[in-house]
Amino acid sequence: MKLVHNILFSSLLLIFFASQNVWAWDANAEVKANETLAHFANKDKSMDNFFKQAYGYAVFPTIGKAGFVVGGAHGEGVVYKQGVITGTTKMTQVSVGWQAGAEAYSEIIFFEKESDYEAFIKGSYALGAQASAVAVKSGIATQTNYNDGVAIFTDYKGGLMAAASVGGQKFTYKAK
Repeated sequence: MKLVHNILFSSLLLIFFASQNVWAWDANAEVKANETLAHFANKDKSMDNFFKQAYGYAVFPTIGKAGFVVGGAHGEGVVYKQGVITGTTKMTQVSVGWQAGAEAYSEIIFFEKESDYEAFIKGSYALGAQASAVAVKSGIATQTNYNDGVAIFTDYKGGLMAAASVGGQKFTYKAK
């Protein structure tokens, strides 16, 4: 049990320190973001309305999440305004509660209006624990609405995580 605890604690430290690295524009990030956008659009054709009508969106190709009582998640992404890349973003999450395991997923956050997008790029944006994400599947976008100016879609990539925890996501933004 102590070995499992040490491995998970080390994973959390890795997530934290990975989020502290120096930012530099990575052309590969744009490729990964575009691949993620295409994947979501192909998985649910009804998401086309979100892409056309949203003022902007943040795309996280991969978010890694791990935890054992205390958990954390981290991912890096690309921010778009009206279909054009404006910068990069990082997401960090700390959670507390019953949880064990590790997983990876993709995430897209749509910003309904200019004011929602502007709030995000101010540099220190947070989604509370009450924010909910919708797992992308065919037709789900037609049943999804904005909540407080954002709509969040995720797609599971792999891993195994059992959780009943509370924690919000915090984002930072850097202009391109």
